[in-house]
Amino acid sequence: MLSPVVAVIDIGSNSIKVLVAARREDGCLEALKTQTIDARISTGISRAEPQLSEEGMARGLAAIVDLLAVAKPFAPTHTVLVATSAVRDAINGHDFQSRVLAATGNPIRILTGDEEADLIGRGLTCDPALKHLRDFYVFDLGGGSLECLAFRDRRIEQGLSLRLGCVRMTEAFIKNPAAPLESAECAALALHVRDTLKNSGFRFNLPGAEAVFTGGTMTSVRLMNGALHGVGLEDTPAVVLAATLHALLDEVGPKNLAERRKMPGMPGARADVFPAALVTAVTLAEFGLFERFHHSLYNLRWGLAAQALD
Repeated sequence: MLSPVVAVIDIGSNSIKVLVAARREDGCLEALKTQTIDARISTGISRAEPQLSEEGMARGLAAIVDLLAVAKPFAPTHTVLVATSAVRDAINGHDFQSRVLAATGNPIRILTGDEEADLIGRGLTCDPALKHLRDFYVFDLGGGSLECLAFRDRRIEQGLSLRLGCVRMTEAFIKNPAAPLESAECAALALHVRDTLKNSGFRFNLPGAEAVFTGGTMTSVRLMNGALHGVGLEDTPAVVLAATLHALLDEVGPKNLAERRKMPGMPGARADVFPAALVTAVTLAEFGLFERFHHSLYNLRWGLAAQALD
């Protein structure tokens, strides 16, 4: 028997996602429906004064309306809309809130960086595949930010949000996202990621701890791996080696955008920001001395669903 149903819409910088979930009698969350729409509301996020464009807000509103319709047949008792880095940082983020409220009747909760990190952490603890981990790190790479968490004995010890999202980094460091990645751009981006991690105050002080990676970048890596072997995401290994990320960056970097989009399994809407995302992930692996990442799909939406159902 399932509990009341909750629908969570996560308005991210690159994509907007819905999770419809309920809690089973054993206490675990069960996904009844998930769907993602690549809306890219964050164009211009790297500017000194980020501002959501009219086109981006229109795409975002359309995606939210569509995802609310997806959730409606499940008759959710709670519907939660949250926004993260793109709306949080935009000087007209509250204008977007108002438009969504007027069109749908649903308010948007704009999460702080700390709230986002905490809820991602809560979502990760819902993943049955990670129950064996006690001390571990979690990194969630989105379009606008990178959330970093450290768990000691499955409790959050550290959590912070860094402005290292793949859309933001692409705009800031890659002159022409449709062209092959230039070595100087790659080096400058990697240096920025290392310096940001070094100066963030985040402590990599859990001896021998594993690292978990969530977000669309690692999902894309697994989709591409699955396409090469003719299998779907669920049939690909959930552990991704840092060496695999290095090799994929070497393969993707020299290609232009059209060539990237033709790569098997490459999500077309992410092909322009994928090189920056890979540089960030590779640099993170090097900085944290991680040889592999566990990939999990249990991130922010799951944490919000658990919170709403409690």
